[in-house]
Amino acid sequence: MMRIALACLACLGAGLLVGCASAPLHYYTLLAPDPTGMDAAPAAVAPALPFAVLPVSVPAQVDQPQLVVRDGAQRVLLLNGERWIAPLADELRSALAADLAGELGSQNTTGLPDSGAPGLRIKLEVQQFDSWPGSYALLAGTWSVRVVHGTEPDAASQALTCASSVRVPVGAGYTALVQGHQRAVAMLAAKVATVARALGAGQAASCPA
Repeated sequence: MMRIALACLACLGAGLLVGCASAPLHYYTLLAPDPTGMDAAPAAVAPALPFAVLPVSVPAQVDQPQLVVRDGAQRVLLLNGERWIAPLADELRSALAADLAGELGSQNTTGLPDSGAPGLRIKLEVQQFDSWPGSYALLAGTWSVRVVHGTEPDAASQALTCASSVRVPVGAGYTALVQGHQRAVAMLAAKVATVARALGAGQAASCPA
C-alpha cells in the first residue's frame, strides 16, 4: 500500500513539474502596428529636421523583463509568464522614435552614428510607468527637445524641457494593458512633436498642456 501511495505521489509530482515546465511565455512590445497600413499613402506632413531619441531612463521598480502590474493600492505583481520582448527602456525608445517619425515626417536617426548634420535630440526620463490591468496605463516623466548644429550643441539654439503625464483607461487582460501603454506613448509623441516642429523651424515653443 505504501509503495502504491509513493508511486502515485511521484506521478503527481512529475505531472506538476511537466505542467510548470510547459507553462507558455507571452511576449509584448510597445511598438504599435502601423495605423496607415502597408499600402496607404503617408500623411501630408511638412518634414521637420532629422531627429534622434536618446537612451531612455526608467524607474528601477519596472526595469524588469517581466511586466510589473498593480494588484491593489500597495501590492504589485511580477508576472513571470508575461514579458517584454526587449528591455523596457529600449522598448520605450523604439516606440517613441517610431511614433515621432510618423508625427514629424522626418528622418529617424535614433541609434545611428552622429553624422554631424543639424537635427533634433529628444530625451525622455520616465518617472512613472504604472500598469493596472482593467483600470489604466500611466506614463509620466520629463522630456526635452534640443536643436544641434554639427557635432556640438549650439549654445544659442533653442531647447525646451517639459513634464507630461498621460493616463489611458484599459480593459481587462494584459494585451489591453499593453495596448494602453502603446496609446500613451503615441499621445506623448504628439506632445513632443509639437515642440520639435517649432524649435526645428526656429520658432518659439512652449510646453503643451
